Amino acid sequence: MTLTIGSDFDSGNIQVLDAGDPAHIRLAIRPDTQSAHFQWFHFKADGLNVGQTYGFSLTNASESTFNSAWTGYNAVASYDHQNWFRVPSDFDGKALNFSLAADQPQVWFAYFEPYSRERHDWLIEQAQEKAGAQLLAVGKSVEGRDIQLLRKGDGAEGKRKIWMIAQQHPGEHMAEWFMEGVIERLQRKDDAVLQQLLTESDLYLVPNVNPDGAFHGHLRTNANGKDLNRAWQDSTEALSPEVSFIRQQMEQYGVDMFLDVHGDEEIPYVFTAACEGNPGYTAQQRQLEERFRSRLCEVSDTFQTAHGYPRSAPGQANMNLAANAVGERYKCLSLTLEMPFKDHDNAPDPVTGWSGKRSAQLAGDVLTVLSEMVKELR
Repeated sequence: MTLTIGSDFDSGNIQVLDAGDPAHIRLAIRPDTQSAHFQWFHFKADGLNVGQTYGFSLTNASESTFNSAWTGYNAVASYDHQNWFRVPSDFDGKALNFSLAADQPQVWFAYFEPYSRERHDWLIEQAQEKAGAQLLAVGKSVEGRDIQLLRKGDGAEGKRKIWMIAQQHPGEHMAEWFMEGVIERLQRKDDAVLQQLLTESDLYLVPNVNPDGAFHGHLRTNANGKDLNRAWQDSTEALSPEVSFIRQQMEQYGVDMFLDVHGDEEIPYVFTAACEGNPGYTAQQRQLEERFRSRLCEVSDTFQTAHGYPRSAPGQANMNLAANAVGERYKCLSLTLEMPFKDHDNAPDPVTGWSGKRSAQLAGDVLTVLSEMVKELR
């Protein structure tokens, strides 16, 4: 059989440098379009001889955006593009190296379990047909892909407006797995905790903010090379229409709570970042942040507060970040939720590491906490 390696598919990213030696296949990760960022990879190796060991080397790993993140990281692999497992990997200071004794003639490798556009389309259908969500509005990406805003609820006056958005950074596929967890729980008709939340609030959901970047296998940016989570003060229809669309919808409907869902390359924990550095930071925002974090620690077996980003000094927040911009504009509880690309050091899973399934489970825990807090949001 002839060995072929390719990435000409949804979220694919790899360059083949030399595949002549199956034991040492030399590859490189392709940078984002119009941007120097790179870290996400996703490729298929076909024509494998069952039983033979193949070695792969991502030769430019040391030049990637978060090059220190490779230490302690293991790539994910799948024989069917559905069930993913970790492959022991080694960063030698220059390249990320991993090998696999082939069980089947084809295998996929990726930086994290991918969330495909096909599954995204299915998720939007599930949200409407089984979870009873409304397709409230549709924006367009730079390349014309749909950005769907879903609402679960009737928009009645007095209800809290809870927003969740995901995958501003397109390589952070765990974010849409999280959104699948939200929509899965919304399908449960006998969930008293969820019904309490829906009695008091409407949920506004954007499962994928950056479909172009996700499709092209980007790490950080949209098709224009723009980091959308650095565009919340200066978004334009030309450069970052994705953010402009969401901001317009927020202005139309209002915001009482905001969660921006992400993945972090370096930190092997689940954590949140908040608005403490905002110039208009309020005591109520601080109290709500503390309540959310404290209760999620109790509800979830993976959320924690010991590890995360350094807190911003008063008045020193980056106001181009979504959570800071929204928190300042609406004076509401506004958080960035981060999940790991690696495993979770407090709750390791040696087979999958952090995964799509665990991301979805975390979403259910977040909804439980919001149900308990909903009346406090305003």
